[in-house]
Amino acid sequence: MTTLFLSIVIPAYNEEKRILPTLQSIMDYLEKQAYPWEVIVVDDGSIDTTAELVEEFASNHKGVHLIRNPHRGKGYAVKTGMLAARGEYRFLCDADLSMPIEQLSRFIALGEHDVAIGSREVAGARRIEEPAYRHIMGRVFNWLVRLLAVPGIRDTQCGFKGFRATAAKQLFPLQRLDGFGFDVEILFLAQKHRLRIVEVPIDWYYNKESRVHPIRDTLRMLREILSIRWKHWRKMYDV
Repeated sequence: MTTLFLSIVIPAYNEEKRILPTLQSIMDYLEKQAYPWEVIVVDDGSIDTTAELVEEFASNHKGVHLIRNPHRGKGYAVKTGMLAARGEYRFLCDADLSMPIEQLSRFIALGEHDVAIGSREVAGARRIEEPAYRHIMGRVFNWLVRLLAVPGIRDTQCGFKGFRATAAKQLFPLQRLDGFGFDVEILFLAQKHRLRIVEVPIDWYYNKESRVHPIRDTLRMLREILSIRWKHWRKMYDV
C-alpha cells in the first residue's frame, strides 16, 4: 500500500449544503502541491444527501474517499478516519472550512511536533465576526478544560488539528469518547504520553449556521471532561 505524505480527515453529519464547496476548495489547494495526498470524508450516518454528494465527487476526483459510519458522533467519525488514513501527516478539518485551507501549510511546517492544534487564542490568531458572548463562553469553558484536563492549552476545541502518523496510531486507539469531548480526550492522552504539542495561530471565521448550542453543548462537554478524569482514575487509558 502506497504511503502518502498528507491525509485530510473530514467528519461530516448532514453537511449537504457545505460539503461540496469545502471539498472543491481543498482540491484547488491540494492539486497545486507536490506531495502525495488523500482526502477522507467520514459520514456520521447523515440523513440528508451528504454521503451521496461526496460519493459522486469522489468518483470524479482521484484521492477523495468516503467512509460511511453509523451515527455515533463526531469523535467516532474522526477516530475512524484517522485510523484509516495512510498519510505520514494526518490533518483534521471541519466540514465548514472555517479556517482557510491555505493555512494548512502552517501546520505542516511544524513537523518536529507530534500534535499541532489550530488555535484562535495564541499570538497571531484572528477570530472573525464571532459574537462577543460566544467568545466569552468559550474562554470560560477553556478555563474549565485547563483546570480539569489539559493545562497549558489555550484552545482545545478548534476543529483543525494535525498529527504525525506515529502520534495518531498511538492516540486514537485509546480514544473512548464518541462525541465532541474527543478533542479534550485526545489532548489529555497526548499530554499523558508526553507528546510534543504546539498551538498554531489561524484565521477563524465564525459560521452563523453553527450547530453548537452555547449552553446545552457546554454542559454536555463538561460531563465528558469529568468522564475523562473518571476513565483515567479507572486506568481505562492504560490498555
